[in-house]
Parts: sequence; structure tokens; C-alpha cells
Amino acid sequence: MATVTSAAVSIPSFTGLKASGAPASRVSSSTVKVFAASPKLAVKASLKEVGAAVVATAASAMLATNALAAEILLGSSGGELIFVPSEFSVASGEKIVFKNNAGFPHNVVFDEDGVPSGVDASKISMSEEDLLNAPGETFSVSLTEKGTYSFYCSPHQGAGMVGKVTVN
Repeated sequence: MATVTSAAVSIPSFTGLKASGAPASRVSSSTVKVFAASPKLAVKASLKEVGAAVVATAASAMLATNALAAEILLGSSGGELIFVPSEFSVASGEKIVFKNNAGFPHNVVFDEDGVPSGVDASKISMSEEDLLNAPGETFSVSLTEKGTYSFYCSPHQGAGMVGKVTVN
């Protein structure tokens, strides 16, 4: 029977995660030494610490990912008056950020006839008078009712700046 007196466990830690869901800019690891008098205790301590580290790391990654379900650009980089992407899906309750990109001013208005039954479009929309006027300005919303939601930019609806989100 082999005797184990110490174990080194490499525990990854994630730093530099951004809410946009971008990949981590830095990944580092720490080494933890566990000393024990008997092999049985060393294995139990190692597995317990590794398990806790895995759960903590997975939870952190999930929270960072779920913080932002989608970032939708208002206006394409080529100057087209569109939402990029114009159709997408999110899970119920996930945050959607609409971000000014080009061709502004823009806003985001949910069509009262294009939302699930019982949803008040005015409560999830910007007012038609409110506009995002500068690059990078944002409007955020979290949709909880499952179904399909149609939205548009009121200054550019006639130019075809419309979109659709499906909440699963």
C-alpha cells in the first residue's frame, strides 16, 4: 500500500471576466498543498477541496455568463439602420443590452401587438421620445414571460430597423 503524505492540487481561478461574455483576459492557477497524517485523510481532504474549487469556479463562470444574455448593436458597423442581430433567443429573465453603435439616435420600443399576452409593452420599452444619442449608450431589459417579442427603433422603423426576440 502506498503512503501519501501530501498532495498538490492546482485550482484554476478566473479573473478579468467581462459582463459581455467575452473570454477571460487572464487565467491563473494556484497550487494548494494539503498535508495529512494518513493516506485516507489526504485523499478525502484533497477531494473535498477540489470539489469545492470546481463548484466555486463553475458557479462564478455561470454567473458571469448569465449576467448578460445578449448584446444587441443599434446600427451595423457598416452604417446600416438595423439591429445586429435582428433575431435572437434568450432564457427567461436574462438581461438584454441594446448598445448604440452607428446611425444614431436610436431607441428600443416593443410593439404592443407583438408581445406575449399579458405583457405591458410600455413597461419594457424606452419611450418613443427617449433616444440614445452617443456611441456606446445602452438600454437594458430582462424579459420574463416566455414567447416572441417584436421591437423596433421608432426613428428608423420605416427604414426597416425592426427585430424579434424569443424568450425560452
